[in-house]
Amino acid sequence: MTQQITPELRQWIVEQAQAGHSAESVLQSMKASGWDEDVAIDAMETTLRGHLDEQAAAQGLPPAVPVPEPRLADSPLYLDGGDRRVAVLGVMAAPRIVVFGGLLSDDECDALIAAARPRMSRSLTVATRTGGEEVNDDRTSQGMFFQRGEGELIQRIEARIARLVNWPVENGEGLQVLQYVPGTEYKPHYDYFDPGELGTPTILKRGGQRVGTLVMYLNEPEKGGGTTFPDVRLEVAPKRGHAVFFSYERPHPGTRTLHGGAPVIAGEKWIATKWLREGEFR
Repeated sequence: MTQQITPELRQWIVEQAQAGHSAESVLQSMKASGWDEDVAIDAMETTLRGHLDEQAAAQGLPPAVPVPEPRLADSPLYLDGGDRRVAVLGVMAAPRIVVFGGLLSDDECDALIAAARPRMSRSLTVATRTGGEEVNDDRTSQGMFFQRGEGELIQRIEARIARLVNWPVENGEGLQVLQYVPGTEYKPHYDYFDPGELGTPTILKRGGQRVGTLVMYLNEPEKGGGTTFPDVRLEVAPKRGHAVFFSYERPHPGTRTLHGGAPVIAGEKWIATKWLREGEFR
């Protein structure tokens, strides 16, 4: 007998989210009550998306836009990256967070670090007040950017990412490599561009809003350095070759995509970050 997603169920899901329960705990509660997992996931995703749309409309925010999305409907253990099979290690529905295993090979991690090392400098952040860049005390790493399509290695990785998250290569910013040493971090922040800042319209001319982020771990610090999501009390360990992906359908804290790079305690951390835009990034 087909299970029906009732208004009462949707209201209960909204109440759980408002009470601060994680998507995973809500899903487990539904499964324990006899709900089919696929039906439960569909109910959560459609309900929470609708709830955010209602909140956004009440606040005068723009509607949600399409975002990158891995093909996870049938709960696969692996996804086809074109030239590489990539494991699915963890999935969260709201916010949409996916942890990938083995997205990069050891050789690719080493090659990215070697190519980036001579070009490193103090990391900058986008200055949404002006549309330019600036040094930010919240971000204490060293970093550099590759141009999109810069060489065979970058092209290969960009094609793999595009296939995994179903988003055009041309909608991606250039790959950024960052290095963190003990005591350095990136405090919790959002990756979208604040619509209320004067410089945001200038930034958006290059491809629209950011709608997704992929953080790839190129090495393993001895201690610390995880990627944290404070709103959902999640921390992803920086395991070499693995990656964490998350998307955000509107530039608003309601997406619960607040995240940060926890301080490195011992050793050093190297990551490569790919930001994805609404349209072609120029």
